[in-house]
Amino acid sequence: MFINTEKNTALLIIDLQIGPFLKEKLIYKGDELLNNIQFLISKARIEQIPIFFTKHNGKAGTLNQKGNRGWEVHPSIPLFKEDVIIEKDFPDSFQQTDLQQQLVNKKISRIIITGIQSEVCVDATCRRAYSLGYEVILAEDGHSTYDSNILNASQIINHHNDIHAQWFANVQKTKDIFL
Repeated sequence: MFINTEKNTALLIIDLQIGPFLKEKLIYKGDELLNNIQFLISKARIEQIPIFFTKHNGKAGTLNQKGNRGWEVHPSIPLFKEDVIIEKDFPDSFQQTDLQQQLVNKKISRIIITGIQSEVCVDATCRRAYSLGYEVILAEDGHSTYDSNILNASQIINHHNDIHAQWFANVQKTKDIFL
């Protein structure tokens, strides 16, 4: 998909923090996820597309509790001073944050979404962005999760890609988003 820079686009990276990579239960295809998001970041920087990061403020005692090492953005992800970092307390990146105002200020109408966790924060944010009228592009191989007690991570990811493609987002492989 060619990204028309006349239609203001932003890259939103959800909760790509150290914590999910420190758990005993590993994030599914974590290295591939990091590589795909790094690819999107490099393309966004070339196209001068603003990049937004969310950081989930985890509950007390969790790896991603605010201030803990696991709360920080993953060290393989380069942050620039112009990047916007938004702290959040809920799965929906818009809920009780200034994300919507930040996007309005930059006249954004299209959002490329990536990050962690497919069935929680990525799902909630895709649906909310769609409901707010944004054109949503979900990186098919740019979000991940863990195995659950019922489904493995691959099934969870595929299910959410399928549902989002039917309703809420244009689901594209990472390599195809900036063609």
